[in-house]
Amino acid sequence: MYLKQFYLGCLSHASYLIADEKTKTAVVVDPQRDVDGYLVEARRKGLRIRHVLLTHFHADFISGHLELREQTKAAIHLGARAKAGYAFEAMKDGGALEFGDVRLEFMETPGHTPEAVCILVYDLKKSRTKPRAVLTGDTLFIGDVGRPDLMASIGVTARELARELYASLHEKLMELPDATLVYPAHGAGSMCGKNLSSETVSTIGAQRRHNYALKPMSREEFIRLVTADQPEAPAYFSYDAKMNRSRRPTLPKALKKSLKPLTLSAALKLRAGGAVCLDTREPSDYAGAHWRGSVNIGLGGRFASWAGILLDRRKPLVVVAEPGREQEAVLRLGRIGFDQVVGFLKGGMRALEKRADLVSSIERVDARSLREELASQRRPLILDVRNDAERASSRIAGSLHIPLNQLPRRLSEVPRNGRLVIHCASGYRSMVAASLVEKSGRKQTVDLQGGIAAWEAEKPVRA
Repeated sequence: MYLKQFYLGCLSHASYLIADEKTKTAVVVDPQRDVDGYLVEARRKGLRIRHVLLTHFHADFISGHLELREQTKAAIHLGARAKAGYAFEAMKDGGALEFGDVRLEFMETPGHTPEAVCILVYDLKKSRTKPRAVLTGDTLFIGDVGRPDLMASIGVTARELARELYASLHEKLMELPDATLVYPAHGAGSMCGKNLSSETVSTIGAQRRHNYALKPMSREEFIRLVTADQPEAPAYFSYDAKMNRSRRPTLPKALKKSLKPLTLSAALKLRAGGAVCLDTREPSDYAGAHWRGSVNIGLGGRFASWAGILLDRRKPLVVVAEPGREQEAVLRLGRIGFDQVVGFLKGGMRALEKRADLVSSIERVDARSLREELASQRRPLILDVRNDAERASSRIAGSLHIPLNQLPRRLSEVPRNGRLVIHCASGYRSMVAASLVEKSGRKQTVDLQGGIAAWEAEKPVRA
């Protein structure tokens, strides 16, 4: 048996290729939408991908099941409770795929979603009765369990799903041998849970001992625990979950439509018609010069996630990128189903060299200078765009707090006049916030270089 994990850090997403090296049959579980990595690995190992398995309809990215079927003719398999707009084989509890020395057995584990399944992986050369591993999707993470509150839009309550999740975990997964390897679909940074570890593999025994949600407790205690303090779900989650249930254009078709070079004149017409200009360069480059009114979300951070959280998927997008990185930007947007890109500005910011009237910049201040400003008569307003947990650990006295994910709908709370210095932890999110504030028409918007980390490092030393 051959098992390889593919981990996409920018989306905290893990997918898997499992194969029998005797029959050369391969399966891909929970694929990302750009599927070249699986195809390359299959060719390298001389394998044929015959099956694609989804543990559930993911909400935070678009799965590559339709892309793999188009390129390999693989059959798609979903849990028995799934309903989809494309052909698939429904797998009931105990249903299995067996090829050579590999057996994949489906375990229905509703709770994160109604149709969720986990997949038991047997290496038949070693044991026909004890699974080598379990692919847990979003049912069980390392250090956490799947949140049960994402299905309200289709009429399923968090409490109903939490009851099912309790049974799936305590009456099914926790019955597996302690040595069973646990391979989840997400790691730290994902909003599909609230306490995910940065580790990408564990064991049932380790999770039984250390996972807060698997401690002995009543069903009611569990329901209260897993429904409390969940992070706010981005609006694009329900959209992505719906796309994963539906027949939709595959990524190559979407890229072909979106990867169009635009002249400045064409881009101006699109912006006049309501398109949003998305600048994907690094914060320092954006600060130096950018197309006024554009939104900065740099490719160097969690680009697709923040784009999904902050941008309206119904509005067309014009991409501004460093020349040569346009395809990367459009592809990463495509991973979350943001296929509304209408083109990219040809030449990037060079296209604006003769249009100084369209160009703006963001002032940046270092921590030492900000301390001096705060001690002066003309004290600036400070806006902290970190999350609640970050702010609880440290803050700049007197600062206004609006987490970045809430900023678009709370811009009216930001005073319109005076000098405004924005900060986050290190400088990525604060530049995103600065671009949103500037786009709203506010003047005197400033970014704190290095964020709170630089501020803390610049603390005066007490004698």
